[in-house]
Amino acid sequence: MTQIHMDPEVLVGLQDVMEGEYPHLLDTFLDDSQKRVEALREARGDAKALGRIAHSFKGSSGHLGAVRLAELCQRLEIESTSAQVADLADLVDQIDHEFALVKPLYESECQRFWVG
Repeated sequence: MTQIHMDPEVLVGLQDVMEGEYPHLLDTFLDDSQKRVEALREARGDAKALGRIAHSFKGSSGHLGAVRLAELCQRLEIESTSAQVADLADLVDQIDHEFALVKPLYESECQRFWVG
């Protein structure tokens, strides 16, 4: 599994496409991601719900260049179909931890545009 937390090339591409809306996109991603992490915590006992949340979280993370977060979500999505719910708790913890790592990176990226 890769250790890339935030792919700068993806962000440059998004900045080019989104132009002035880029900081809003980052804010939306951060807000939405926080809600998804909380939803994962709440769904710890429901493998089907974990898989659904992980699927959508994987997509948004991948599109915003949060590479490792997307990979962890993909693992949770796949494993939610066959693993015991108790075995999924570690992946939820890893996703929670990874989001805690990338959140300040995206906040810093966003600040570059709100301040500038």
